[in-house]
Amino acid sequence: MTKRVYIKTYGCQMNVYDSARMADVAATIGYAAAERPEEADLVILNTCHIREKAAEKVYSELGQIRRLKSASARRGGRMLIGVAGCVAQAEGEEIRRRAPFVDLVFGPQSYHRLPEMIAEAIRVPDRGVIDTSFPAEAKFDALPANRNRGPTAFLTIQEGCDKFCTFCVVPYTRGAEASRPAADILAEAMRLVAAGAREITLLGQNVNAYRGVAPDGGRWRLGDLVRALGERLDLPRLRYTTSHPRDVDDSQIAAHRDVPQLMPFLHLPVQSGSDRVLAAMNRRHTADDYRRTVERLRVARPDLALSSDFIVGFPGETDADFAETLKLADEIGFAQAFSFKYSPRPGTPAAAETDQVPDPLKTGRLAELQALLQRQQRAFNDGSVGREMPVLFDKPGRHPGQLVGRSPYLQAVHAELPVGRIGEIVPVTITAALANSLAGEAGSEAAVGAAV
Repeated sequence: MTKRVYIKTYGCQMNVYDSARMADVAATIGYAAAERPEEADLVILNTCHIREKAAEKVYSELGQIRRLKSASARRGGRMLIGVAGCVAQAEGEEIRRRAPFVDLVFGPQSYHRLPEMIAEAIRVPDRGVIDTSFPAEAKFDALPANRNRGPTAFLTIQEGCDKFCTFCVVPYTRGAEASRPAADILAEAMRLVAAGAREITLLGQNVNAYRGVAPDGGRWRLGDLVRALGERLDLPRLRYTTSHPRDVDDSQIAAHRDVPQLMPFLHLPVQSGSDRVLAAMNRRHTADDYRRTVERLRVARPDLALSSDFIVGFPGETDADFAETLKLADEIGFAQAFSFKYSPRPGTPAAAETDQVPDPLKTGRLAELQALLQRQQRAFNDGSVGREMPVLFDKPGRHPGQLVGRSPYLQAVHAELPVGRIGEIVPVTITAALANSLAGEAGSEAAVGAAV
C-alpha cells in the first residue's frame, strides 16, 4: 500500500521550496502527499527559527501530533514524526530530549538523506535519527527532479549567509554562503518551464550574493544568471528574493533595466534607518548607502516598487535612532514592508546585550512605524485603480467563478474567470483596492509577455 507524508511548513519561501523537495525525495520511496496529518504515515514539521519563540511553537505542535501517533499505534500502525529545518538544526538533541517520540531530526542541509533516515528509524524504533551536519557533498546533486507542476515555482540558487548580523541565527542554521552551478540552475529552470511554470522566483538567504560557476568555467553573479534565464527560457516572468543591500551590484541593477521578464518589484531589507543601529546590527551598510542604492535602481527601472524589512527596539535604540528609521521609510516609500519588534535569539551577539529596550517602548514604536508603512502600501494600491495590469492567475479564489493571481508588483488580484484560465497571464483593469488585495475586471485575451 502507498504510504503518505504530510509536511507542515513554517517561515520563508526557501522553506516552502525545501518542503516541496522533501516531498519529491519521499516520493522516490513510495510516499504520496497527505492532505491532513491524521492521514499520514510520516509527518514532518519544516521549521523556521527567525520569529520569536519559534522552538516553543514547534514543541506545542509536536504535542498535538503525538496524539495522532498514539492513535495510529492503537490501530496497529506506526506514524513517524520528523522535525526539519532551522529549529532542528539549532536544537538538535534537545528535541529528542524534550520530545522522545520524535523519530527524525534533520537540518536544512541534510534532507536529501531522508530515505536513509526513514529506513534507519524503522529499523531501530525509538532510538531516533539525528542529522544536523553540513555534508561536504552537494545536496542538490542528490535530489530527484523537481516535480513542480504549477504556474509559479521557486528555485533555490544560493544558500547560507556570511554576513553574521548580530540579531540573526541564519549563519548558524543554514551555514556559509554557497551557490549552485549556473548550468544546474538553468537545467532545473528548463524542467520547470516544461512542466508549466510561467513565473520562477529565484531564492537565496542572500540571493544577490550568488557567485555560481558559469557554463564556461568562470563565475556568474545574480545579474548574469537573470540575464541568461531571460534569454534562454520561454518564461514570461522572473523574480528573486531576498537581497542584501551590501551585495547590490552593477549587474543586478542592469538586469532590472535590460531583462523584460524580471518583474519590477524588489524586496531589499534595510532593518533600520539609524547608522548607529545598523553598525550594532553588523549590517555593513549605512542609511545613505541604502538611499543611493535605491536611487540607482529607480534610475534603471523607474516603475520599480520596493519592499523591505524593519526591526524596531534593537538593543540600545534611542528615540533619535527610531526617528531616523521613520525618516528613511518616509523618504523611500514602500509598496509593502514587514516590521517586527526585536526579540533575542539564543546564541546571537545581540541577545547578550545589556541595554535591551523595554517591551512597551518597542510596541509603541512598532505601531508608529507600521502606521506609516500601511499608509504607503494603501497609497500604492490606490494608485493601481484604473490601471490595466498583466496578472498571472495561479489558483481559485474564495468565491465560485473567481481566480486569484499576482500583479507584476506581487499584489494579490482577484477577478471573475473560469478555472481553465489558471496559468494564464491576463490583462486586468483594476477596479478597487481592498485591505489586502486588488479587485479587477479581466480582459478576454491572454497578455503577451509580462511587460507592465
